[in-house]
Amino acid sequence: MCPGITETRNAAPIRKKALDEIDTNDILGILEPLWQTKPETAHRLRGRIERVLNAAKVKGLRSGENPAAWRGHLELLLPKRAKLTRGHFAALPYTDIPAFIRDLKRREGLAARALEFLILGACRSGEVRHLQWSELDMNAKIWTVPKERMKAGRPHRVPLTDRMIAILREIEQMKLNEQYVFVGPNKHRPFSDAALGVVLKRMKIENCTVHGFRSSFRDWAGDNTSFPREVAEAALAHMVGDATERAYRRGDAFSKRRNLMEDWGEFCGVGQES
Repeated sequence: MCPGITETRNAAPIRKKALDEIDTNDILGILEPLWQTKPETAHRLRGRIERVLNAAKVKGLRSGENPAAWRGHLELLLPKRAKLTRGHFAALPYTDIPAFIRDLKRREGLAARALEFLILGACRSGEVRHLQWSELDMNAKIWTVPKERMKAGRPHRVPLTDRMIAILREIEQMKLNEQYVFVGPNKHRPFSDAALGVVLKRMKIENCTVHGFRSSFRDWAGDNTSFPREVAEAALAHMVGDATERAYRRGDAFSKRRNLMEDWGEFCGVGQES
């Protein structure tokens, strides 16, 4: 029997199969009916099955390649997923993010760097566009967003990856503005709300919004990592649990979030760059 995924009826076809008997055809049989109609469900389920089978291999309960693996396997067998929409914000599937980042890095201009910074930090547009030098501790690799700019109304610490630091150092050398990091063409005010969206339009990226990159990050964290849900939600500065639970858990899981964001940078293909 395949433990760990018995809570979902979608996995019914493999629930009673021995772990070492589950193959690619079994996985495709589960995912194909959901792939286009319920893409988020399909991706969560695939990630869950992959983790269960990885654990089974470590415990010596199966051998060989993981039939639920995405890279170099299911990505070649399943049709390209339609653009993900969560709420009102369309987003790229996270599997498209590395190629998008490569294209984005080829583009010159401060708006392109702001968008790259936003994606690597899984931040909201306003948080990045109004980023001030005084909020940064680049030696400690921490950016503290003041509560006035946070949706939840409380300060939020963002771990800065090496690539994010490199972007900041590059802009610092330009000496464009003593207060704001990402300034518009006149160099006196931050970028407008539309500026980052213009980058997407010039790259001919359709059915994708700036805010949607947070959804891409969240789906990647759920599918491709073993970090607890609470850590991924904390990285997005989301309120998790009721008031009592939040009071009990006062920390912001910063060290775990740093590891998560470094892994995200690695996935995006820029984690080792300086």
